[in-house]
Amino acid sequence: MTSQPAALSPAQAAPPTSHSRAGAPPWLAPLVGVAATVVAYLLFRGTALLPHDDDAAPFRFVNDVRDWVDANRNESPLFLFLVNYVRLFVGGLYDGLHLVLHGLGWVGLIGVAGALGRLAGGGRIALVAVLGFGSFGVLGLWEASVDTLALVLAAVLLSLLVGLPLGVWAGRSIRLRRLLTPVLDVMQIMPTFAYLAPMVLFFQIGYASATVATMIYSIPPAIRITALAIEHVSPTAVEASTALGATRWQTLRKVHIPMARATIALAINQTVMMALSMVVIAALIAAPGLGSDIIRGLSRANVGVMLPAGIAIVVMAVVLDRITMAAAAREPAPPGALSSRLRLAVAAAILLATGLMALLLPAEFPQSWVIRFAGPVNEAVNWAKFSWYGVTEAVKNASTEALLNPLQTVLTTAPWWLVAAVVLAIAWRTGGPRSAVTAVTCLLATALLGLWQHTMETLTTVLAGVVLALIVGLLLGIAAARSPRFAAVQRPLLDAAQTMPAFVYLLPALALFGATRFTAIFASVIYAVPPVVRLVEDGIRNVPPAVVEAARSSGSTERQLLWKVQLPMARRAILLAANQGIVMTLAMVVVGGLVGAGGLGYDVVSGFSQRTDFGMGFAAGVATVLLGVMLDRITQGADGRPSPRKSPRKKRIA
Repeated sequence: MTSQPAALSPAQAAPPTSHSRAGAPPWLAPLVGVAATVVAYLLFRGTALLPHDDDAAPFRFVNDVRDWVDANRNESPLFLFLVNYVRLFVGGLYDGLHLVLHGLGWVGLIGVAGALGRLAGGGRIALVAVLGFGSFGVLGLWEASVDTLALVLAAVLLSLLVGLPLGVWAGRSIRLRRLLTPVLDVMQIMPTFAYLAPMVLFFQIGYASATVATMIYSIPPAIRITALAIEHVSPTAVEASTALGATRWQTLRKVHIPMARATIALAINQTVMMALSMVVIAALIAAPGLGSDIIRGLSRANVGVMLPAGIAIVVMAVVLDRITMAAAAREPAPPGALSSRLRLAVAAAILLATGLMALLLPAEFPQSWVIRFAGPVNEAVNWAKFSWYGVTEAVKNASTEALLNPLQTVLTTAPWWLVAAVVLAIAWRTGGPRSAVTAVTCLLATALLGLWQHTMETLTTVLAGVVLALIVGLLLGIAAARSPRFAAVQRPLLDAAQTMPAFVYLLPALALFGATRFTAIFASVIYAVPPVVRLVEDGIRNVPPAVVEAARSSGSTERQLLWKVQLPMARRAILLAANQGIVMTLAMVVVGGLVGAGGLGYDVVSGFSQRTDFGMGFAAGVATVLLGVMLDRITQGADGRPSPRKSPRKKRIA
């Protein structure tokens, strides 16, 4: 009796070649696409170009709209019954805060900061607040710092007044959350410059338009984080409240908000940080405060003028960040608790003592305490320029000749249809047809605005900055994930870097490289690296320990473990890091228009400084948003794709 042959396993029954059923290898299509693109470029370069025209029809149209608005500002019902009242309300809020803060005097305001620090986080936070606010006077910038603080507080109050209720509503309504998500996405992708032109159009140049622009820029985190906090409140607690007969309003007030208190405090913190980063840029539309010193220093390439204002902004950001974060982390004390009463008593004592001192001392900060160091700073900058000239010039020239110039030549001499086809193909492959249509529509819209050439110039600097930021971020993120000691040393530096407003990063770049295109790229790399490092480190650390141990037990070296296990499994985090790097680099490169970056950033700045260029500046702001949406959709689509290692085509046959 013959025995039946044993059934073959799928692995044994499979043909010996791994691609016999899967078809062509997955790398073949991209390779063919690249080859076809190169051939098409060589055949058609220099044709179908869209050169820049300073008198393009979209620019003239926007200028005509501005002229109509100026002529009908006091006649149109839109302005008479809405816009003008909003402007008056916002201006009145700023004037009131400005009057109160200046009326406290330097001693009184420092005392209030110390009392708030004591209430929020104890003696250490109070000391940080007192020393931080005192440094504004020592830097000789007390008046300007108070003006900036008034603008920040006005914008934050308006943002929270609108953002917190919307966030609570969105947290309880899926329909509203879906409606708000694309709007908030666009608001967060938009570079800060893009908010200024429409504000000037409706609210005119001044602190009212600056406050509204700052409010709009800082409101997305207030809505998003509050909605997230309300949404993640324990369903069991909500059901228990409902079962006890509580109404929706009672459940919100007694359950949702108390349980989401810490996260809502984080929303307030992020709103304050966003507002503080925006008020500097708002100086371009005559916002008062520290931003005017920075803008003046940038226009003159004078680091000595910029540095004190930059330090004051960083200090203000640190103080406000520490106070709001301490308030978010503090557990609420029971009513009537001794610790709560003691905290209030100490805060009241600080206020009383500083109030008495304010009555005895002059309201103006003593000029004898001011430290002037603009001259020594400029001397140090000049010394660094001459001493490191060989190194900085070599780095700048090598990067420009090897990366920037070739890339810009390709983008600006390629036919517009070829660039659009490449964007369509990349977006389709990374995110599917919806992402592809969105990306290519945004790209072609920049051509309709008459800004194709300048968009390509800006795309050049963005791509170069992203490549450098990802290289540096990957290296530092991998090092931090593999070395706890290195991560502990690096963490406070990343915290400080993420607290600083964007303009501050131009200081070292301007000091080392002067006003050039490379300066903006260097500053954008410094600005974008911290979130890239954090995301890469977090992605590698979150690789399951069991997988790491299995790889090590099978004999993998540390290098093999990194390349074969940790980096592939951290793919989503790395793609998210690339997405964030692109958004932040784009924002910083546009700011770099103030230091010679050219492209869309220069158009925006020119639109504010010269009335005849307002239309071009407005259109450039819109084009910047379109470019950001295009790049964002491509990288978000890549983030959503399954890993190639998990694709059926890539499964190895045993």
